[in-house]
Amino acid sequence: MIQLYGGPTPNARKIAIALEEMDLAWTLEPIDILAGEQLTPEFLALNPNNKTPVIVDSDGPNGGEFVLWETGAILLYLAEKTGRFMPTDPAKRAIAWQWLMFQVSGIGPMFGQEVHFTHYAKDKHPYAIDRYSREVARLLRVLDERLGSSEWIGGDEYSIVDMATLPYLRRKLIEEAGSYPHIEHWAAAMQARPAVATGLTVGIARAETVEGGLTGFTDEHRSILWGERQHAAR
Repeated sequence: MIQLYGGPTPNARKIAIALEEMDLAWTLEPIDILAGEQLTPEFLALNPNNKTPVIVDSDGPNGGEFVLWETGAILLYLAEKTGRFMPTDPAKRAIAWQWLMFQVSGIGPMFGQEVHFTHYAKDKHPYAIDRYSREVARLLRVLDERLGSSEWIGGDEYSIVDMATLPYLRRKLIEEAGSYPHIEHWAAAMQARPAVATGLTVGIARAETVEGGLTGFTDEHRSILWGERQHAAR
């Protein structure tokens, strides 16, 4: 049994999709990051970096409990554990890893910064908004070009790379419908998969989030996520 600690975030949902696709037994351990549950001693014992998601696998590599955080590491671990959704050919596998790194080092952080400065920052900084909005658009163009010549992001096989990427793109595909036709075609194929549909339902969007309509976001939330309370905890 695998416990997934997380909530309605793109990072937790990418892991939920993988768990569903791989037919692994799992349960959700909800973590409300707006309430600061990721800053408790109990959670910090699992992940000293105070971020979700985290998995706890009761049947780890040595037969005992195994704790892992960072979504790229989790996805690679699950692919190795099941022998699924990662190419076996060395060259194809390296290309898939390349595009997985593109997600975890590019799409994830840059999309996060764009959302932060556009929606969550109390003070609006035009330079930051412009810088990250342009970078998000550039990354989307790179990905759209890739999907114009490849059925799936990592190559000719559906893989953990696709699972990692979709949750971050859903908002932009709604806001900029028609701008990235190859991504939209790929996303439609992704969302038609039952495991993807289930994984994307993890957690209920809070009203204080962009997904929930962004009403009631407070300085206390900012302190928990990016300010004094987060830094005091770790």
